[in-house]
Amino acid sequence: MIGVAVLGSTGSVGESTLDVLARHRERFRLVAIAAHTNAGKLARQVREWQPAYAALADESAAAELRALVGAAAPNTRLLAGSGALEEIARLAEVQCVMAAIVGAAGLRSTLAAARAGKRLLLANKESLVMAGPLLVAAVNAAGATLLPIDSEHNAIFQCLPPGARTGVAPPGLRRVLLTASGGPFRDLPGEALADVTPEAALAHPNWVMGRKISIDCATLMNKGLELIEACLLFGLAPAQVQILVHPQSIVHSLVEYVDGSVLAQLGSPDMRTPIAHALAWPERIDSGVEFLDLLKAGRLDFRAPDAERFRCLALAQAAARAGGLYPVVLNAANEVAVEAFLARQLNFPGIAAVIEAVVERGTGGAIGGLDDVLAADAEGRARARERIVGMTRSAAVRGAHA
Repeated sequence: MIGVAVLGSTGSVGESTLDVLARHRERFRLVAIAAHTNAGKLARQVREWQPAYAALADESAAAELRALVGAAAPNTRLLAGSGALEEIARLAEVQCVMAAIVGAAGLRSTLAAARAGKRLLLANKESLVMAGPLLVAAVNAAGATLLPIDSEHNAIFQCLPPGARTGVAPPGLRRVLLTASGGPFRDLPGEALADVTPEAALAHPNWVMGRKISIDCATLMNKGLELIEACLLFGLAPAQVQILVHPQSIVHSLVEYVDGSVLAQLGSPDMRTPIAHALAWPERIDSGVEFLDLLKAGRLDFRAPDAERFRCLALAQAAARAGGLYPVVLNAANEVAVEAFLARQLNFPGIAAVIEAVVERGTGGAIGGLDDVLAADAEGRARARERIVGMTRSAAVRGAHA
Protein backbone atom coordinates (compact mmCIF):
# COMPACT_ATOMS: atom_id res chain seq x y z
CA MET A 1 0.00 0.00 0.00
CA ILE A 2 1.04 3.57 -0.65
CA GLY A 3 1.46 5.70 2.48
CA VAL A 4 -0.08 9.17 2.12
CA ALA A 5 0.24 12.35 4.18
CA VAL A 6 -2.28 15.14 3.63
CA LEU A 7 -0.97 18.53 4.73
CA GLY A 8 -3.96 20.86 4.79
CA SER A 9 -6.51 18.11 5.34
CA THR A 10 -9.19 20.45 6.69
CA GLY A 11 -9.29 22.66 3.57
CA SER A 12 -11.28 22.05 0.41
CA VAL A 13 -8.42 20.28 -1.41
CA GLY A 14 -7.60 18.24 1.69
CA GLU A 15 -11.20 17.11 2.12
CA SER A 16 -11.40 16.20 -1.57
CA THR A 17 -8.21 14.19 -1.18
CA LEU A 18 -9.70 12.25 1.73
CA ASP A 19 -12.80 11.59 -0.37
CA VAL A 20 -10.68 10.04 -3.14
CA LEU A 21 -8.63 8.04 -0.63
CA ALA A 22 -11.82 6.68 0.93
CA ARG A 23 -12.74 5.17 -2.44
CA HIS A 24 -9.44 3.27 -2.61
CA ARG A 25 -8.64 2.05 0.92
CA GLU A 26 -7.14 -1.14 -0.53
CA ARG A 27 -4.56 0.93 -2.43
CA PHE A 28 -3.68 3.85 -0.14
CA ARG A 29 -3.06 4.13 3.60
CA LEU A 30 -3.53 7.52 5.25
CA VAL A 31 -0.48 7.80 7.49
CA ALA A 32 -0.73 11.44 8.55
CA ILE A 33 -2.96 14.49 8.39
CA ALA A 34 -2.17 18.08 9.29
CA ALA A 35 -3.79 21.49 9.35
CA HIS A 36 -2.86 25.04 10.27
CA THR A 37 -5.38 26.05 12.96
CA ASN A 38 -8.65 24.11 12.50
CA ALA A 39 -8.56 21.86 15.58
CA GLY A 40 -12.25 20.97 15.43
CA LYS A 41 -12.27 19.58 11.90
CA LEU A 42 -8.88 17.90 12.31
CA ALA A 43 -10.13 16.13 15.44
CA ARG A 44 -13.12 14.76 13.53
CA GLN A 45 -10.80 13.49 10.80
CA VAL A 46 -8.53 11.87 13.38
CA ARG A 47 -11.46 10.01 14.94
CA GLU A 48 -12.67 8.83 11.52
CA TRP A 49 -9.33 7.84 9.94
CA GLN A 50 -7.20 6.89 12.96
CA PRO A 51 -3.94 7.95 11.26
CA ALA A 52 -0.56 7.28 12.81
CA TYR A 53 0.13 11.03 13.01
CA ALA A 54 -1.87 14.25 13.16
CA ALA A 55 -0.47 17.75 13.50
CA LEU A 56 -1.49 21.37 13.90
CA ALA A 57 1.00 24.03 12.79
CA ASP A 58 -0.51 26.46 15.30
CA GLU A 59 0.83 25.37 18.67
CA SER A 60 -1.79 27.43 20.53
CA ALA A 61 -4.52 25.19 19.08
CA ALA A 62 -2.77 21.94 19.97
CA ALA A 63 -4.31 21.72 23.45
CA GLU A 64 -7.77 22.05 21.90
CA LEU A 65 -6.96 19.24 19.46
CA ARG A 66 -5.81 16.93 22.26
CA ALA A 67 -8.94 17.66 24.27
CA LEU A 68 -11.23 17.04 21.30
CA VAL A 69 -9.54 13.78 20.32
CA GLY A 70 -9.33 12.52 23.87
CA ALA A 71 -9.06 8.72 23.99
CA ALA A 72 -10.81 8.24 20.64
CA ALA A 73 -7.55 7.66 18.71
CA PRO A 74 -5.11 5.87 21.04
CA ASN A 75 -2.67 5.00 18.24
CA THR A 76 -2.48 8.51 16.77
CA ARG A 77 0.52 10.62 17.74
CA LEU A 78 -0.52 14.27 18.01
CA LEU A 79 2.10 16.86 17.01
CA ALA A 80 2.21 20.65 17.07
CA GLY A 81 4.24 23.49 15.59
CA SER A 82 5.49 24.32 12.10
CA GLY A 83 8.27 21.77 12.48
CA ALA A 84 5.66 19.04 12.91
CA LEU A 85 4.54 19.45 9.31
CA GLU A 86 8.11 19.06 8.12
CA GLU A 87 8.48 15.96 10.29
CA ILE A 88 5.39 14.43 8.70
CA ALA A 89 6.60 15.29 5.20
CA ARG A 90 9.82 13.35 5.84
CA LEU A 91 8.29 10.21 7.42
CA ALA A 92 9.76 7.00 6.03
CA GLU A 93 6.33 5.35 5.88
CA VAL A 94 4.99 8.19 3.70
CA GLN A 95 5.61 7.89 -0.03
CA CYS A 96 3.12 10.53 -1.20
CA VAL A 97 2.59 14.02 0.27
CA MET A 98 -0.38 16.22 -0.58
CA ALA A 99 0.88 19.79 -0.01
CA ALA A 100 -2.33 21.77 0.47
CA ILE A 101 -1.50 24.16 3.32
CA VAL A 102 -2.61 27.55 2.01
CA GLY A 103 -0.16 30.39 1.50
CA ALA A 104 3.37 30.90 2.74
CA ALA A 105 2.61 28.70 5.77
CA GLY A 106 3.03 25.63 3.57
CA LEU A 107 6.48 26.50 2.18
CA ARG A 108 8.78 24.69 4.62
CA SER A 109 6.84 21.42 4.65
CA THR A 110 6.62 21.43 0.85
CA LEU A 111 10.38 21.87 0.60
CA ALA A 112 10.86 19.11 3.19
CA ALA A 113 8.80 16.68 1.10
CA ALA A 114 10.80 17.54 -2.02
CA ARG A 115 14.15 17.15 -0.27
CA ALA A 116 13.01 13.76 1.09
CA GLY A 117 12.38 12.53 -2.45
CA LYS A 118 8.62 12.06 -2.04
CA ARG A 119 5.90 12.03 -4.64
CA LEU A 120 4.81 15.62 -4.06
CA LEU A 121 1.25 16.54 -4.97
CA LEU A 122 1.48 20.33 -5.11
CA ALA A 123 -1.69 22.24 -4.33
CA ASN A 124 0.17 25.01 -2.52
CA LYS A 125 1.00 27.27 -5.48
CA GLU A 126 2.50 29.89 -3.16
CA SER A 127 5.46 27.58 -2.51
CA LEU A 128 6.43 27.78 -6.18
CA VAL A 129 5.64 31.49 -6.46
CA MET A 130 7.84 32.27 -3.45
CA ALA A 131 10.67 29.80 -3.84
CA GLY A 132 10.23 28.21 -7.24
CA PRO A 133 13.92 27.85 -8.15
CA LEU A 134 14.66 26.33 -4.73
CA LEU A 135 11.74 23.90 -4.94
CA VAL A 136 12.48 22.80 -8.50
CA ALA A 137 16.15 22.28 -7.62
CA ALA A 138 15.19 20.25 -4.54
CA VAL A 139 12.84 18.05 -6.58
CA ASN A 140 15.49 17.30 -9.19
CA ALA A 141 18.35 16.83 -6.70
CA ALA A 142 16.41 14.35 -4.53
CA GLY A 143 14.73 12.50 -7.37
CA ALA A 144 11.30 13.53 -6.10
CA THR A 145 8.25 13.50 -8.34
CA LEU A 146 6.28 16.76 -8.48
CA LEU A 147 2.71 16.47 -9.75
CA PRO A 148 0.63 19.67 -9.93
CA ILE A 149 -2.84 19.65 -8.39
CA ASP A 150 -4.16 23.01 -9.59
CA SER A 151 -6.65 21.97 -12.26
CA GLU A 152 -4.93 24.16 -14.86
CA HIS A 153 -1.41 22.87 -14.28
CA ASN A 154 -2.59 19.31 -13.92
CA ALA A 155 -4.34 19.73 -17.28
CA ILE A 156 -1.10 20.98 -18.85
CA PHE A 157 0.82 18.08 -17.34
CA GLN A 158 -1.69 15.63 -18.81
CA CYS A 159 -1.15 17.21 -22.25
CA LEU A 160 2.65 16.96 -22.14
CA PRO A 161 4.59 14.06 -23.69
CA PRO A 162 5.66 11.21 -21.37
CA GLY A 163 8.93 11.81 -19.59
CA ALA A 164 8.52 15.58 -19.20
CA ARG A 165 10.79 16.88 -16.43
CA THR A 166 9.95 19.52 -13.83
CA GLY A 167 11.25 22.92 -14.92
CA VAL A 168 12.18 21.84 -18.44
CA ALA A 169 10.07 22.71 -21.49
CA PRO A 170 9.47 19.62 -23.67
CA PRO A 171 10.79 19.85 -27.25
CA GLY A 172 8.22 21.23 -29.65
CA LEU A 173 6.12 23.06 -27.06
CA ARG A 174 5.26 26.57 -28.27
CA ARG A 175 3.08 27.92 -25.45
CA VAL A 176 0.39 27.03 -22.93
CA LEU A 177 -3.04 28.56 -22.51
CA LEU A 178 -4.29 28.87 -18.94
CA THR A 179 -8.04 29.10 -18.60
CA ALA A 180 -9.81 31.19 -15.96
CA SER A 181 -13.47 31.24 -15.04
CA GLY A 182 -13.21 35.00 -14.55
CA GLY A 183 -14.67 34.72 -11.05
CA PRO A 184 -17.94 36.14 -9.76
CA PHE A 185 -17.27 39.67 -11.08
CA ARG A 186 -16.19 38.90 -14.65
CA ASP A 187 -19.19 40.77 -16.10
CA LEU A 188 -19.58 43.41 -13.37
CA PRO A 189 -18.96 47.02 -14.48
CA GLY A 190 -15.69 48.40 -13.18
CA GLU A 191 -17.36 51.20 -11.26
CA ALA A 192 -19.33 48.66 -9.22
CA LEU A 193 -16.27 46.78 -7.93
CA ALA A 194 -15.69 49.23 -5.07
CA ASP A 195 -18.98 48.15 -3.48
CA VAL A 196 -18.70 44.37 -3.67
CA THR A 197 -18.74 42.51 -0.36
CA PRO A 198 -16.52 39.66 0.86
CA GLU A 199 -19.59 37.41 0.73
CA ALA A 200 -20.10 38.16 -2.95
CA ALA A 201 -16.41 37.63 -3.71
CA LEU A 202 -16.46 34.26 -1.95
CA ALA A 203 -19.39 33.01 -4.06
CA HIS A 204 -17.45 31.43 -6.93
CA PRO A 205 -19.77 30.48 -9.80
CA ASN A 206 -18.13 27.12 -10.62
CA TRP A 207 -15.76 25.85 -7.95
CA VAL A 208 -16.03 25.09 -4.22
CA MET A 209 -12.82 26.44 -2.68
CA GLY A 210 -11.31 27.97 0.44
CA ARG A 211 -11.66 31.63 1.34
CA LYS A 212 -8.24 32.86 0.27
CA ILE A 213 -8.21 31.21 -3.15
CA SER A 214 -11.81 32.30 -3.75
CA ILE A 215 -10.83 35.94 -3.30
CA ASP A 216 -7.78 35.40 -5.52
CA CYS A 217 -10.12 34.06 -8.22
CA ALA A 218 -12.34 37.11 -7.88
CA THR A 219 -9.37 39.49 -8.34
CA LEU A 220 -7.75 37.25 -11.02
CA MET A 221 -4.62 37.17 -8.83
CA ASN A 222 -5.04 33.42 -8.76
CA LYS A 223 -4.46 33.33 -12.50
CA GLY A 224 -1.43 35.57 -12.13
CA LEU A 225 0.05 33.25 -9.51
CA GLU A 226 -0.71 30.31 -11.79
CA LEU A 227 1.16 32.02 -14.62
CA ILE A 228 4.25 32.27 -12.41
CA GLU A 229 3.74 28.65 -11.34
CA ALA A 230 3.42 27.47 -14.96
CA CYS A 231 6.70 29.16 -15.94
CA LEU A 232 8.52 27.35 -13.14
CA LEU A 233 6.84 23.97 -13.55
CA PHE A 234 7.22 23.73 -17.29
CA GLY A 235 10.32 25.80 -18.04
CA LEU A 236 8.48 28.58 -19.87
CA ALA A 237 8.99 32.31 -20.33
CA PRO A 238 6.04 34.51 -19.24
CA ALA A 239 5.39 35.36 -22.89
CA GLN A 240 4.69 31.67 -23.53
CA VAL A 241 1.72 31.65 -21.15
CA GLN A 242 -1.58 33.11 -22.36
CA ILE A 243 -4.61 33.64 -20.11
CA LEU A 244 -8.10 32.92 -21.47
CA VAL A 245 -11.35 33.60 -19.63
CA HIS A 246 -13.51 30.50 -20.03
CA PRO A 247 -16.71 30.93 -17.99
CA GLN A 248 -17.77 27.27 -18.13
CA SER A 249 -14.56 25.93 -16.45
CA ILE A 250 -14.70 22.78 -18.58
CA VAL A 251 -11.48 23.22 -20.60
CA HIS A 252 -8.94 23.33 -17.80
CA SER A 253 -5.97 24.36 -19.95
CA LEU A 254 -4.40 23.81 -23.37
CA VAL A 255 -0.92 23.14 -24.75
CA GLU A 256 0.11 24.38 -28.20
CA TYR A 257 2.92 22.70 -30.15
CA VAL A 258 5.06 24.07 -32.97
CA ASP A 259 3.31 21.87 -35.54
CA GLY A 260 0.01 23.64 -34.89
CA SER A 261 -1.48 20.94 -32.67
CA VAL A 262 -3.37 22.13 -29.58
CA LEU A 263 -4.10 19.57 -26.88
CA ALA A 264 -6.64 20.28 -24.14
CA GLN A 265 -7.84 18.51 -21.01
CA LEU A 266 -11.56 18.77 -20.30
CA GLY A 267 -13.65 17.68 -17.35
CA SER A 268 -16.26 18.71 -14.83
CA PRO A 269 -15.07 21.47 -12.45
CA ASP A 270 -14.20 19.18 -9.53
CA MET A 271 -10.80 19.03 -7.81
CA ARG A 272 -11.10 15.30 -7.26
CA THR A 273 -10.12 14.72 -10.92
CA PRO A 274 -6.58 16.18 -10.66
CA ILE A 275 -6.20 14.71 -7.17
CA ALA A 276 -7.06 11.19 -8.36
CA HIS A 277 -4.82 11.63 -11.40
CA ALA A 278 -1.82 12.62 -9.28
CA LEU A 279 -2.38 9.97 -6.60
CA ALA A 280 -2.43 7.11 -9.11
CA TRP A 281 -0.22 8.50 -11.91
CA PRO A 282 0.63 7.06 -14.38
CA GLU A 283 -2.46 4.89 -13.83
CA ARG A 284 -6.08 6.09 -13.65
CA ILE A 285 -8.52 5.49 -10.81
CA ASP A 286 -12.12 6.43 -10.04
CA SER A 287 -12.40 9.90 -8.53
CA GLY A 288 -16.12 10.04 -7.83
CA VAL A 289 -16.52 12.97 -10.22
CA GLU A 290 -19.59 13.36 -12.40
CA PHE A 291 -18.66 12.60 -16.00
CA LEU A 292 -18.66 15.48 -18.47
CA ASP A 293 -21.70 15.78 -20.75
CA LEU A 294 -20.77 18.12 -23.60
CA LEU A 295 -24.29 18.04 -25.01
CA LYS A 296 -25.59 19.28 -21.68
CA ALA A 297 -22.85 21.92 -21.50
CA GLY A 298 -23.90 23.11 -24.95
CA ARG A 299 -21.15 25.66 -25.61
CA LEU A 300 -17.62 26.64 -24.66
CA ASP A 301 -16.76 30.35 -24.62
CA PHE A 302 -13.38 32.09 -24.47
CA ARG A 303 -12.32 35.71 -24.23
CA ALA A 304 -9.36 37.81 -23.15
CA PRO A 305 -9.17 38.93 -19.50
CA ASP A 306 -9.67 42.60 -18.66
CA ALA A 307 -6.37 43.52 -17.05
CA GLU A 308 -7.47 47.14 -16.59
CA ARG A 309 -10.41 46.22 -14.35
CA PHE A 310 -8.51 43.40 -12.65
CA ARG A 311 -5.13 44.96 -11.88
CA CYS A 312 -3.88 41.99 -9.87
CA LEU A 313 -3.37 39.97 -13.05
CA ALA A 314 -1.20 42.67 -14.63
CA LEU A 315 0.82 43.01 -11.41
CA ALA A 316 1.49 39.27 -11.34
CA GLN A 317 2.50 39.27 -15.01
CA ALA A 318 4.98 42.07 -14.30
CA ALA A 319 6.39 40.14 -11.30
CA ALA A 320 6.79 37.04 -13.49
CA ARG A 321 8.80 39.05 -16.01
CA ALA A 322 10.95 40.62 -13.28
CA GLY A 323 11.57 37.30 -11.52
CA GLY A 324 13.87 36.95 -8.53
CA LEU A 325 12.29 38.14 -5.30
CA TYR A 326 9.50 40.15 -6.93
CA PRO A 327 7.02 37.23 -6.92
CA VAL A 328 7.79 36.73 -3.21
CA VAL A 329 6.85 40.33 -2.41
CA LEU A 330 3.78 40.13 -4.66
CA ASN A 331 2.54 37.02 -2.88
CA ALA A 332 3.19 38.46 0.59
CA ALA A 333 1.34 41.68 -0.15
CA ASN A 334 -1.54 39.77 -1.69
CA GLU A 335 -1.98 37.51 1.35
CA VAL A 336 -2.10 40.50 3.69
CA ALA A 337 -4.43 42.49 1.41
CA VAL A 338 -6.84 39.57 1.03
CA GLU A 339 -6.98 39.17 4.82
CA ALA A 340 -7.75 42.88 5.14
CA PHE A 341 -10.51 42.69 2.53
CA LEU A 342 -12.12 39.73 4.30
CA ALA A 343 -11.91 41.72 7.55
CA ARG A 344 -13.59 44.68 5.78
CA GLN A 345 -10.56 46.91 6.24
CA LEU A 346 -10.16 47.32 2.45
CA ASN A 347 -12.59 47.52 -0.42
CA PHE A 348 -12.16 45.19 -3.38
CA PRO A 349 -10.05 47.53 -5.60
CA GLY A 350 -7.94 48.24 -2.51
CA ILE A 351 -6.41 44.75 -2.76
CA ALA A 352 -4.67 45.64 -6.02
CA ALA A 353 -3.80 49.12 -4.75
CA VAL A 354 -1.96 47.70 -1.74
CA ILE A 355 -0.09 45.13 -3.82
CA GLU A 356 0.97 47.71 -6.41
CA ALA A 357 2.27 50.10 -3.75
CA VAL A 358 4.27 47.35 -2.05
CA VAL A 359 5.74 45.88 -5.24
CA GLU A 360 6.79 49.32 -6.46
CA ARG A 361 8.89 49.71 -3.30
CA GLY A 362 10.38 46.21 -3.61
CA THR A 363 14.13 45.94 -4.00
CA GLY A 364 14.04 42.76 -6.10
CA GLY A 365 17.23 40.79 -6.39
CA ALA A 366 18.00 37.14 -7.01
CA ILE A 367 17.02 34.25 -4.72
CA GLY A 368 20.20 33.02 -3.09
CA GLY A 369 18.54 30.75 -0.55
CA LEU A 370 15.53 30.26 1.71
CA ASP A 371 16.64 33.08 4.03
CA ASP A 372 16.34 35.55 1.13
CA VAL A 373 12.82 34.33 0.43
CA LEU A 374 11.71 34.58 4.05
CA ALA A 375 13.23 38.05 4.46
CA ALA A 376 11.49 39.35 1.32
CA ASP A 377 8.23 37.76 2.48
CA ALA A 378 8.46 39.46 5.88
CA GLU A 379 9.32 42.81 4.29
CA GLY A 380 6.41 42.56 1.85
CA ARG A 381 3.96 41.76 4.64
CA ALA A 382 5.18 44.61 6.82
CA ARG A 383 4.89 47.14 3.98
CA ALA A 384 1.43 45.86 3.07
CA ARG A 385 0.21 46.32 6.64
CA GLU A 386 1.70 49.84 6.73
CA ARG A 387 -0.09 50.68 3.49
CA ILE A 388 -3.41 49.36 4.76
CA VAL A 389 -3.11 51.41 7.95
CA GLY A 390 -2.38 54.52 5.88
CA MET A 391 -5.33 53.90 3.57
CA THR A 392 -7.64 53.31 6.54
CA ARG A 393 -6.56 56.58 8.18
CA SER A 394 -7.04 58.50 4.93
CA ALA A 395 -10.54 57.06 4.54
CA ALA A 396 -11.36 58.05 8.11
CA VAL A 397 -10.18 61.62 7.52
CA ARG A 398 -12.25 61.88 4.31
CA GLY A 399 -15.26 60.55 6.18
CA ALA A 400 -14.84 63.10 8.97
CA HIS A 401 -14.78 65.97 6.46
CA ALA A 402 -17.68 64.68 4.37
